[in-house]
Amino acid sequence: MLYIALFIVTILAFVISAISGGGASLILIPLLDVMLPTAFVPFALTVGTFSSSASRVIVFRKHIDWRIFRWFVPFSIPFVVLGAFLLSSLNPMYLQLIVALFLLGNIPMLLRKKGKERKDEKPHGVVILAIVGALAGFISGITGAVGLLFNRFYLKYGLTKEQIVAMRAANEIILHLIKLAVYLAVGLFSFEALMVGVVVAIAAFVSAYVAKSLLPFLSERLFRKIGYGAMVLAGVFLMTKTANRIIHEDGISMQTLVLSDKKETKIVWRESYVKLEYSWNHGFEIEIPIDYSELPLNLRQFHDSIADECDDILLERVYGINADEKYEIYCFSESTYKKYNF
Repeated sequence: MLYIALFIVTILAFVISAISGGGASLILIPLLDVMLPTAFVPFALTVGTFSSSASRVIVFRKHIDWRIFRWFVPFSIPFVVLGAFLLSSLNPMYLQLIVALFLLGNIPMLLRKKGKERKDEKPHGVVILAIVGALAGFISGITGAVGLLFNRFYLKYGLTKEQIVAMRAANEIILHLIKLAVYLAVGLFSFEALMVGVVVAIAAFVSAYVAKSLLPFLSERLFRKIGYGAMVLAGVFLMTKTANRIIHEDGISMQTLVLSDKKETKIVWRESYVKLEYSWNHGFEIEIPIDYSELPLNLRQFHDSIADECDDILLERVYGINADEKYEIYCFSESTYKKYNF
């Protein structure tokens, strides 16, 4: 059933992608996350998006602007290789969070009034084309998706809707091939991921011809509005999904304690934390845990003098507004503790 659902959702996603200028990958990532381990999702997604790009190049080949292609693709190649290799050592969720924030930055473009959408549209210089190509390659190598992120670039370049569909496909098809080679080289694939990718690929071919029949019925203005709307919606969706996963997997939490003389908020991330404290006597302070080696020499001596009477010792550096740097040492023993301020 999951494969049937994937096939249907993929056709809809790539048709929407063609109409909106991108977004199929961001729509499919949550579904692929359910079917595959996160590290294998870029491989399966790239198998499918390569098929989609190939079919769109065939269908819209007359609309390709080769000037953009010549400057975009060569600079994207080394960075897509770098991104794909870094995937094995980086957590892609944090990059997805940045991508989500970037997509949400298109809200002003979505709300822009009629007559102003194309006010600042003009061909970019070759340096801008090269920079955009490099960024597209790097982000695509890590996440497996890039279309919607650079949709704004195509929309502001002054291209027609057919040219946007054609250029995205032409610029990305080589990136997908390189990514597939790198994923295979570093072992970020599986038979199951290949099967999922094949299902996505078949659905992508079908969607290209469906999209071709729909584009003539859309005005340029509606096409652009749909494009910016898709970016904003994808940003909201990706932000929600990624933030929830990061909070769950990295154990992020916030605890607030209110006492008679102060209010303390503790923000926990993985095995570290930061405490924000406000008291009537000392005002606002930030407390950060530190290692023994970060203590001044005189406090190390004090630490050593109480070590035998403590089951555990917690060290914190305290930063206050208009105050010198301070230290706090907590000595835990059974169910009690002592706090020393310096």
